[in-house]
Amino acid sequence: MKPLAERMRPTILDEYIGQNHLVGKGAVLRQAIDSGKIPSFILWGPPGVGKTTLASIIANQLERPFYTLSAINSGVKDIRETIEKAKKQQFFNRPNPILFIDEIHRFSKSQQDSLLGAVEKGIITLIGATTENPSFEVISALLSRSQVYVLQPLAKAELIKMVDTAIEKDEYLAKLDIEIKEYDALLKYSGGDGRKLYNILELVTNYGEKEEKLVITNDSVTQKIQQNIASYDKGGEQHYDIASAFIKSIRGSDPNATVYWLARMIEGGEDIKFIARRMVISASEDIGLANPNALLMATTAFQAAQMIGLPEARIILSQAAIYLATSPKSNTSYMAIRKAQKAVRESGSLSVPLAIRNAPTKLMKDLDYGKNYQYAHDFENNFVSLEFMPEEIKGTKFWEPGKNTTEEKIRQKMKGFWKEKYNY
Repeated sequence: MKPLAERMRPTILDEYIGQNHLVGKGAVLRQAIDSGKIPSFILWGPPGVGKTTLASIIANQLERPFYTLSAINSGVKDIRETIEKAKKQQFFNRPNPILFIDEIHRFSKSQQDSLLGAVEKGIITLIGATTENPSFEVISALLSRSQVYVLQPLAKAELIKMVDTAIEKDEYLAKLDIEIKEYDALLKYSGGDGRKLYNILELVTNYGEKEEKLVITNDSVTQKIQQNIASYDKGGEQHYDIASAFIKSIRGSDPNATVYWLARMIEGGEDIKFIARRMVISASEDIGLANPNALLMATTAFQAAQMIGLPEARIILSQAAIYLATSPKSNTSYMAIRKAQKAVRESGSLSVPLAIRNAPTKLMKDLDYGKNYQYAHDFENNFVSLEFMPEEIKGTKFWEPGKNTTEEKIRQKMKGFWKEKYNY
């Protein structure tokens, strides 16, 4: 028997639950579908919110040939073979086929390049699905030829509707006498992931007998989940929860918890680029100037892990993760840019002081651009007390040194330079 998630996969938009901002009445993607003219696009959102289902529904509703590839196990050869099949579908003004690529962020640059010609010539309409920000993971040439639609985590009411619909309409569950007294545990363990929700519901109802009433409570769900942890965690479906635990363990300076959550991600099949990217972010956000080498370590680990690949990349990631966890911590760089961005939003585009403006033309020099600029390297300690801030916010301090050895030294240095201006 097919899994519940497959049995309940809708085939028409009216049965699709969630993403009303995209496919609800009058929404942008719904209008495109209703017109029969859809662009190539990328669906970006967390796992289990209906990306694959939506692509399938669109192909079905528009009566388009539908090809699917998974970036995990497809190469350039598979892409080219699929495009050749799509070419053979082009006759008698028939609409071009849809090529759906799941986890498109895992495609290399060369794999993504192999799609460009077919997308540009209209041989295929590309629908990509990704859990990662396309701006970072999809090449600019392909991104410029595609729309990006953001899918949201399923809301509580939508998840409850999915459960109720499955119990009422599924060919197996409809035969059971099921009463749901409490939904909270079902929703908590699903984490907004519809596929996971169906997996949990199936796990819980597998214990039921047709002649007995099955009462679902928070306690009963929790008990079944704890007894069968692999049933809903297989393949790393707790993607965001485990990634969060990993980063918080680094931030909390616990190398043992850090390496445990790293192992969970690796064993769950997590993309090593995803893991390494999170460490690069943490190196700046959580460690920063307290140990500037952390960013170098994380960046090198990112590059080395990609170059080596699994299984050996796990050792590289482990070394870097433990290094980050045991490093001194500081979030002052993170806080400084937040404060500065807030000031920009509140103050608008303030004028650059004349002394530090660029003056590449005679007219600009005549207007005093660059006048009175003093070259710092001409002065003792390569420092000159010049006003670099806009007049309206001069003296504003965005960066506050942290209480660690490295930043304390920087504090004293800045205090010597700026005296009382920034009150270091």
